[in-house]
Amino acid sequence: MSLLVDAGNTNLKIGLADADGLFASYVLPTDKTATPDSLGLSLSSLVNHAGIAPTAVASVTISSVVPPVDPILARACQRYFNASPRFVPRDVPVPLENRYARPHEVGADRLVTAFAGRVAAETPVVIVVDFGTATTFDCVKGNAFLGGLICPGLFSSLRALSLDTAKLPHIALDAGHGGLSIGQSTAECLSQGFLHGFSAMVEGVGALLVKHLGEPATILATGGFAANLAPLCPSFAKVCPDLLLDGLFLLSRHGSAPAADG
Repeated sequence: MSLLVDAGNTNLKIGLADADGLFASYVLPTDKTATPDSLGLSLSSLVNHAGIAPTAVASVTISSVVPPVDPILARACQRYFNASPRFVPRDVPVPLENRYARPHEVGADRLVTAFAGRVAAETPVVIVVDFGTATTFDCVKGNAFLGGLICPGLFSSLRALSLDTAKLPHIALDAGHGGLSIGQSTAECLSQGFLHGFSAMVEGVGALLVKHLGEPATILATGGFAANLAPLCPSFAKVCPDLLLDGLFLLSRHGSAPAADG
């Protein structure tokens, strides 16, 4: 049994996988003030909820972009699962050529997601759109991570707007039928503006990247809001909600996964 952890700036995404792949996932808030015990108890509670005994966890693989959380996670896993976690890419290399000018600057999450997208796609050129704290566009060609773009995140932008806007109403971000409506209340204006503004950004940036790459590309979407925005983004070949956890599973199987063809 494998425990998979994506430690992001906003959330910890937890996955459980057996030999067939991911079968359960959970989300916890990222808390830099957590103790190994508080985090370990939370993790073991989730494992129990999935019907798995903590003693059945044989390996822990972690992707983290929050360095202060790393030692807390490590001690929690050692105490509550008797397992020394492996961190990507420090302990588990990602089998992609990293073409970043300064390779160490790339977040582990982007590398793992790019690798998983390359494996999942049907073309050698892949663009992975990840809706997280930021909206990232990562490009893979063959077995090379080319880099990408980092744009504002939808919920981060909404929170930033609420800080500077008095009496901002709570809004529902539901694409519904997918058609544009002219808002007739502040809530409707915000909802339509964010939904269609961000979908237009994603479609526009995606088209520019495909043109720049010069050949057909598969565009995959992942992250918390991918499924909600998909009705407005016809360029998405597929929505993969747990693409990063899928990538961690692939990498955890034998310490590293076989490189994709191409």
